[in-house]
Amino acid sequence: MSVKTKLITALTMILLFAFMATSLINYTFTRSSIREELLNSSLPLTGKNIYSEVHSDMLRPILVSTSMANDAFLKNWIQNGEQDLGAIKSYLADLREKYGFLTTFFVSAKTDCYYYQDGLLKKIGPRDPHDVWYYAFVRKNVEFALDVDTNQAEKNKLTIFVNFRVEDENGRLLGVAGVGINIDRVTNLLERASEQYHREVYLVDQDGLVQVHRNKSRIERYYITKAGGIRDVAQAILVPRDDSRSFQYDWDGEHYLVSTRYIPELKWFLVVEQSESSALASARDNLARTIIIGLIASILIIVLCSLTINHYQGRLEKLIKTDPLTGAANRRALDEAFEQFSYKASRYDTPFSVVIIDMNKFKAINDKHGHLAGDDVLKDVAATTRRIIRPTDLLARWGGDEFLILMDGGTEKAGILAERVANALADDKRDIPVSFSYGMAGYEEGDTLESMTHRADRAMYKTKGRDCRDL
Repeated sequence: MSVKTKLITALTMILLFAFMATSLINYTFTRSSIREELLNSSLPLTGKNIYSEVHSDMLRPILVSTSMANDAFLKNWIQNGEQDLGAIKSYLADLREKYGFLTTFFVSAKTDCYYYQDGLLKKIGPRDPHDVWYYAFVRKNVEFALDVDTNQAEKNKLTIFVNFRVEDENGRLLGVAGVGINIDRVTNLLERASEQYHREVYLVDQDGLVQVHRNKSRIERYYITKAGGIRDVAQAILVPRDDSRSFQYDWDGEHYLVSTRYIPELKWFLVVEQSESSALASARDNLARTIIIGLIASILIIVLCSLTINHYQGRLEKLIKTDPLTGAANRRALDEAFEQFSYKASRYDTPFSVVIIDMNKFKAINDKHGHLAGDDVLKDVAATTRRIIRPTDLLARWGGDEFLILMDGGTEKAGILAERVANALADDKRDIPVSFSYGMAGYEEGDTLESMTHRADRAMYKTKGRDCRDL
C-alpha cells in the first residue's frame, strides 16, 4: 500500500469516526435530555391540562348527583310511598334537559324500581347482569362512585354513571340516584388530547381497571395491573397522591415514559404515557441527517484531498523526473526508462538504441551571447526534438549541452531519427547559429546505460568535426 493510499485511508477513517462519534454523543445527550424533559415537565404538564378538562367535564354531573341525593323533594317522594310516577318522571326529565345529561335515574331500595326520565324502566334483581352495579355499590357503603356500563335506557350506549347514595335523616338507605353522561364526551376529549400531544391518555379506577379510553375495547376489560410492562409499576401508580408522578417501563422492545395524576372527585387515575421512540423520532431524524451530511462532507473532503495530493504528487514526480530548464527527462527518469527498454529487449527480443546529440562550441555561445541566450537555445532544441521523436521514445538531458534519445529499433532507425531531428532543427529560424554532432549505439545483451552511452560517445567523437551539422 502506497503512502498516498495510507494517508487517504487514515483521513477517511478519522473523518468518519469523528462524524459518527460526534453524532452518537449528541444523540445520547439529546435522548437523555428529552427523557428528562418528558418525565419532569412535558408529560406532567399534559396530564395537568387534561386533568383540568376532565375535572371540569365531570364535576357538574357529580354536583348534580349530590344535589339529587340531598333533594328534599326526592326524599319526600320516596317516603310518601313513591305514589306519583308523573312527579318523579318530571323531576328526572327536567334535570336531564337542564344539564344535557344522557340519562337521570333513581333506584329505590324499598321497591327495587328503576326510575328514569321517561318513567319506570324496570325492577332490578340480583340475577340480572345489568343490575350488578347496584348491589356492588350498596355493599361498598361509599357516598358515591363512578361506574362505566351499558345504558339500558339508551339502547345500551356505553355510559359513565355517577351513583350517589340517598339516605333519610337516620342514615337509612332509601336508594341510589344519579346521572349518566355519554362516554363519548370524555373519550373524544382524550382522543383530541392524544392527537394534540401524540400521547396515550386514559383513566383507570383504584383497581387499575380502565374506565375511559379512546380504544373502547379496553374499557372495563383492561387492567394495568395485569397487562404489558406497565404492570411492573401499576401498584405504585395506584396510590392516591395529590401530586403528579412519573414512571418508566419496558415492553416489547420499547421504553415507555408515564405520568399519572389522581382525581379525588372521581376516585380515578389519569394516565399519560408515551413511547420513548416516538418522542425521539425527531432526534433520530436529526441523527440520520447529521450522518448523511457528515458522510457527504467526508466524501467531498477526501475527494478534494485526493485531487490536491494527486496534483502536487504529479508536480513533484514531474520535478523529480524532469530537467527544469528544457523539460526533457532527467537522469532518474532515464534510468527507469532504460530498465523498461532492457527488460523488453531481454524478454521479447525487441531492439532499442540510444542517440547522443552534442551541441558544438556551446561555450562560445554562452560567452558571446550570455547564459540566458544559451538557455533559450537549449530549450528550443529540446522542444523541436520532442516534436520529432515518437511517443514511445524518450528525450533526456544528458549533460550541460548534450541530449540523449532512447528509442525502439536498431541503429539504422536511430540514424533515420537523427537525420529527421537534424532537418527539423535546421528548419528552425534562429538568431544564433548552432551546430551539433551525434553518435548512436544499439543494445547488446548485458548492456547497461553506461556501456551503451559510452559506445555512442565514442561513435560521436569519431565523427565530431566531420559529420557535425550546422544549424
